[in-house]
Amino acid sequence: MTPDFPSLAGGFAQQLHRLRTTTGSTLHQFEALFGGWIQRFRLAQQDEGVHSRDRQWNLRLLFWTFLWQVAQAGASCREAIRQAQSLCHLNQRPVPPDKSSPYCQARSGLPLDRLQEIHQAVASDAEAGVGTKDLWCGHPVRVADATTVTLPDSPLNQEAYPQQASQKPGCGFPLLRMLAFFSLATGMLLCWVTGPWLKSEAALLQSLWEQLRTGDVLLGDRGFCRYAVLAVCSLRDIHGVFRVQGRKRQDFRRGQRLSRCERLVCWRKPKTPAASLSAEQWAGLPDSLQLRLVRCQLSRAGFRTHQVILVTTLLDSGKYSVADLGMLYRRRWDMELTLRHLKTTLQMEHLSCKTPGNVERELRMHLLVHNLVRRLMLEASRRGGVPLDRVSFAGALALSRRFGEALLQARTKRKRLQLTDELYRVLAADVVPDRPGRREPRALKRRPKPFALLTKHRSVFRETPHKSSFWAARRSKATRKNRRLN
Repeated sequence: MTPDFPSLAGGFAQQLHRLRTTTGSTLHQFEALFGGWIQRFRLAQQDEGVHSRDRQWNLRLLFWTFLWQVAQAGASCREAIRQAQSLCHLNQRPVPPDKSSPYCQARSGLPLDRLQEIHQAVASDAEAGVGTKDLWCGHPVRVADATTVTLPDSPLNQEAYPQQASQKPGCGFPLLRMLAFFSLATGMLLCWVTGPWLKSEAALLQSLWEQLRTGDVLLGDRGFCRYAVLAVCSLRDIHGVFRVQGRKRQDFRRGQRLSRCERLVCWRKPKTPAASLSAEQWAGLPDSLQLRLVRCQLSRAGFRTHQVILVTTLLDSGKYSVADLGMLYRRRWDMELTLRHLKTTLQMEHLSCKTPGNVERELRMHLLVHNLVRRLMLEASRRGGVPLDRVSFAGALALSRRFGEALLQARTKRKRLQLTDELYRVLAADVVPDRPGRREPRALKRRPKPFALLTKHRSVFRETPHKSSFWAARRSKATRKNRRLN
């Protein structure tokens, strides 16, 4: 290729190969929609390894197909392959094979570092547009919250994320706990850490301290109201705001009175070390902390007033009033809805991969879909001048599916710009009702079918004669209830 400079031949070939794999027409509807926030060079073939060759399932096609599959909330690998085949036929590109095995093998080789780079780029781009008016009292707020998801019952998943000890072998599912930081201004999921369900939220938090910057506000519920967490916040010059856990700590008869709803209190270092810290880390914490105890009244017209007691390292009552702290904690509920969107709308509550490595990839793709849809909502909010919390996540996800298909069929740049403007206009107009402080009970209205519970391993349970005893017990219970009513 370069006969006069043989030493440059290898480098030139690599650059030419990278150029071929990062240029060309758009091959996927999600690439037409989200490609502006994910640079093409991040999806170029690797210099070495699994995705170093431009195969039928190359890195670019694999990424967008996997992203589309996750966004469909429950789509199978077969459906994702058929969708990719139709697009390759349309663009006159090499068509992937019919079987699902090559696609699953290619997914297992998806580089995690690339996914991390893409995630950071999307989140950083959204955070760069945050203005002063989007901050709380001049501080960026990071909301910490945790959740659990279940995994397929495979030996590898059970080893990495064991099921609950109260469940018999073969009767439960591996349980993964995830702790994440959300941006209150953009709703983006900034960073996260995973572990087995036995690992507490405070223990997982130790892996995320480096993601916080000086001056940030860490907002959390009762699970984070611990001396160790507040002490680390003070040492790192991070402001903590948490709901108080424990009746003794809620006692307003102690400490220095600032107002009717405020007290300056001194919390002593517990004698029992925190299990989430090493002995050296525990010894480095201060012996006492001066904190502010705040009683907030969360009121809404027509509803009963709720009282919330918060503890914070923000001691200046003039700059950070009780009302400001109460409204801040009230907005934390928006992040609870974010987890509901992930687990319910995107169906992340039950993952489908059978190895821990692929579980990590599937989890990352769910979080990336969430952030890309959030990016659409943020852009619609800014263009339409509507509050971000009034833009519907489910509506944005549905629009991304339909408008992505239209953008892929548009042949001119002018037509694509018109479709993009229409997308943001429709999304900004389709706002959810203003329901501040609305909380829905975690209860199911639709009754499940009365199947027996699996109390033994399935191979043993099949041999147990239970086909009539279960229904007989239910009928006798219903009969006794009717007799009491009559």
